[in-house]
Amino acid sequence: MPRNMSFMITTEQIKNRTKTVTRRLGWNFLKPGEVVNACEKCRGLKAGQKVNKLCQIRIIGVRKELLNKITKRECVLEGFSDMKPEDFISMFCDLNNCNPTETVNRIEFEYI
Repeated sequence: MPRNMSFMITTEQIKNRTKTVTRRLGWNFLKPGEVVNACEKCRGLKAGQKVNKLCQIRIIGVRKELLNKITKRECVLEGFSDMKPEDFISMFCDLNNCNPTETVNRIEFEYI
């Protein structure tokens, strides 16, 4: 059974299929070929709420890289075509309580 991965901040990008890369702290166990359920929200659900599965994705590649090395092209792949790298880094750090020199997992995927 596929694992659930939350795309709460980028739900619209997943729905529009404009996102093919995600950066995460953790998820070190992912391997190319694995299938994952892209969900709106997976944790912190209130009583009676259910996981809303948006679609399934197949992992193409996973690699570690420094967050502060993100490029404009990578922002586009993340689904943020209008965002500058420094703005993406700031948003990521605010959401994940980390710093720009953090090593993150860059996860590339395709829609099934």
